[in-house]
Amino acid sequence: MSTQVETTTLSYVPEQETSESLEWADLVTLDLSKFDQPGGKQELTAEFIKAIQEVGFFYVSNHGLTKDEIDTQYAIASKVLGKTYDEKLPYRAALEAGDYNGWKPPATRDLIPGVKDNFEIYNIPKFIPEHADRPHPETIKQHWSTIEKFSKYIHDNIVRKLLVIFALSLGLDDEEWFLKKHRYEKSSGDHLRYMKYHSRSEEENQKLGNVWLKGHSDMGSLTLLFRQPVAALQVLGRDGSWKWVRPQTDAITVNIADALQFLTNGYLKSSIHRVVRPPKDQAHIDRLGVIYMVRIEDDTDLLPIKDSPVLRNLGLTEETVLGSDGQPLKAGEWVRQRIIKNLGTTSTAKGDNLESDVEILKGVKIKYYG
Repeated sequence: MSTQVETTTLSYVPEQETSESLEWADLVTLDLSKFDQPGGKQELTAEFIKAIQEVGFFYVSNHGLTKDEIDTQYAIASKVLGKTYDEKLPYRAALEAGDYNGWKPPATRDLIPGVKDNFEIYNIPKFIPEHADRPHPETIKQHWSTIEKFSKYIHDNIVRKLLVIFALSLGLDDEEWFLKKHRYEKSSGDHLRYMKYHSRSEEENQKLGNVWLKGHSDMGSLTLLFRQPVAALQVLGRDGSWKWVRPQTDAITVNIADALQFLTNGYLKSSIHRVVRPPKDQAHIDRLGVIYMVRIEDDTDLLPIKDSPVLRNLGLTEETVLGSDGQPLKAGEWVRQRIIKNLGTTSTAKGDNLESDVEILKGVKIKYYG
């Protein structure tokens, strides 16, 4: 794809945080500056094990990205998603075929009869030859090298460290076990995401019970959410209560997703989270987000890791999730089918917010939460 020289600088001013008193989730923060220090990986591993015993959400600090670098991505996101419907339409993702790259328009799904979803997304896949010919809006082409540098930094300097910590938490002899299944150059659904939730009317919020996106797990390995001042994300705690996820000024919010749950038979739990109406002082604001989604390589069998002494000691290596044909689920097909079932225009008559179990692949279901 031909790109243009970057001649413009985009600015972004974050929204003010809410002044309302909310019940915030108590999440562990992993300080990645410890990673290369003597004993640092082991210390981070212990902290991570504590984090996953709670909700599977945690923060990472000292990740190496500056505020200006992150704000630039928000500025690009704002400009891309601020285009008209017709300007974005040529880049619509082939959701019905399981392709999530490109633009997902708002209002593609019914939440309840008469009320559709209010979020739109623009996904930029990995910078590898497989995606080289994909068309993109002019704004993205103008800032291509900046976006590429940002995306690759996340994979090489943040995701890499987390995947090593995960291997150590499972007691694996090979600390690169997960790295070898998340190689950047291989086919997988990794992408940088620009996302916007559009504000809703009071009438719509009442009809939805203030729930904009029902409780769900993410479909890949990890989700990394950059600072989002507009409060709307909630996580389901072990006690069954929903708590708000507070945006941290200098930290990234991270949650574990489906692939790691399959590979560890639930030891690493795919975090259940939802999006709700923001507090009153932010309810009128469109909620812009910058997110990095990590996906394990497409051809990975989603089976428990038998090499892990931690999983063996807990009895988590024997039971496996197999499809109705008796074969393991493949990571790439799991993601593709979740896109088709959860994001394409395939809503049931009663709407997504009234669904509790949805079959995804070969008889295997996911559960939605209120």
